Amino acid sequence: MSSRRNVQVRLMPIGAVLTVPAGTPMRDFLFEQGVEFPCGGNGRCRGCKVRLTAGDAAINDAQREHLSEHELQDGWRLACQCSVEEDVTIELRQWDATILANETPFEFTPQEGFGIAVDIGTTTVVAQLLNLATGHVLGVKTSLNPQARHGGDVMSRVQFAVAEGGLGTLRDLIRHEVGKLVRQLFAVSQADVGSLKRIVLVGNTVMHHLFCGIDLEPLSRYPFEPVRDDLELIPVSDLGWDVPETTRIEFLPCLGGFVGSDVLAGILATGIHRSSGLEMLVDLGTNGEIVLADRERMMCASTAAGPAFEGARISAGMRASTGAIWKVSRNGKGVHCEVLGNAEPRGICGSGLVDATAVGLEIGAIRPTGRLADGNEWRLCGDVALTQTDIRQLQLAKGAIAAGIRLLLNRWGATFEDVDRLYLAGAFGNYVDRTSAQRIGLLQMPLERVRPAGNTALLGAKMALFDTAPEADGYAAIRQRSEHVGLNEDPMFQEVYVEEMVFPAG
Repeated sequence: MSSRRNVQVRLMPIGAVLTVPAGTPMRDFLFEQGVEFPCGGNGRCRGCKVRLTAGDAAINDAQREHLSEHELQDGWRLACQCSVEEDVTIELRQWDATILANETPFEFTPQEGFGIAVDIGTTTVVAQLLNLATGHVLGVKTSLNPQARHGGDVMSRVQFAVAEGGLGTLRDLIRHEVGKLVRQLFAVSQADVGSLKRIVLVGNTVMHHLFCGIDLEPLSRYPFEPVRDDLELIPVSDLGWDVPETTRIEFLPCLGGFVGSDVLAGILATGIHRSSGLEMLVDLGTNGEIVLADRERMMCASTAAGPAFEGARISAGMRASTGAIWKVSRNGKGVHCEVLGNAEPRGICGSGLVDATAVGLEIGAIRPTGRLADGNEWRLCGDVALTQTDIRQLQLAKGAIAAGIRLLLNRWGATFEDVDRLYLAGAFGNYVDRTSAQRIGLLQMPLERVRPAGNTALLGAKMALFDTAPEADGYAAIRQRSEHVGLNEDPMFQEVYVEEMVFPAG
């Protein structure tokens, strides 16, 4: 029996050459090169578009639906729909993972040995190695979440885990990835892995369940409540990592519904639970999470914003990397675009999308209803344009977050004026222009009260490494005090959501 024939894949402009068996799906090797598959490889979007400059790949109905005849003739393909049967050269829209590693100092009680804090995000994973005696960060490692090849958002992965029996696949992918980061941290720092005492992991509820191997079926249907969201202790023997058997590996508990331990860590990091006045924490991710708190009470909720803030499901969307339009300003009746890396514009990231929409509202290119004033496309610069569908995607995301904030304030019995400070968590919250966010109606309070907070999930995970008595004033006490509000059960949600989708008139 003859061995399987191999073919060569040349990746440009990076110049890498891969050797793979003929018939290998492109997504099996392109994800490792930074190509994303936002719809889980189902051919429902254009997020994995690549260009063949030599060789060919078959064209199917999904590609004919999402790519024009001119694009197909020019070599463009949807990587999730193609396999390689011959030698090919592929031109990549190269992605660069830009991940926040929070270095904010904090008080701690010195301990012996080393600890690792891990923030498992839907898109990215970041891990930091700490000396527990000094609190110094000895190393930082980041990567793309390999689960993304099965869907760019949490609900795509829930569907893959439940409907397609992929729970074990997703569990093994993320466990292997975190284990690899742990190995790399010790290799780079040259620290003694034998002195590793503790690993603390945080993430949203779906990431919590997938890493721990917990059934996701209850999260796939109403009322979207997990059957198990407590602190999870994972034996080293279950993971197969090359760390001491005595290492305590824990995934911090969730707060309820889709409000995960990343938000619990964010509360710990910002200290809003100890505030004398009313404060708010908002994580502007795919699954927007909102917390209201003072020293007496705490409420939290989540709302399905969708991935528009991360540039996904946008026709020219991409993450904040080289070639991305990240800032848009008004230039008379036109626009001025700033591109990361001072390169030719290849797409637009979330912050650029918000800026462009704010400017569009100011110059009349976009109406308050969200309709484009001139046709179904608005060209920004180069070949990058926003479509009517792109604006609708932003309206959906913005409407969900704004409605969630408004309803949670109503539930508390407060208004925007009562909020002393609003912390914006995550990469998008750190980079979005607050004036633009206010112009589109995402933020509806004085901007001097809004504070970008960076990666609060990672900072909170680091603080938890030193938390030897969490029931006192640590994460366990926060969880006990927190009231989870299911916005999907609020009879006003749909009405408020529709109202908040409309942009302010100006």
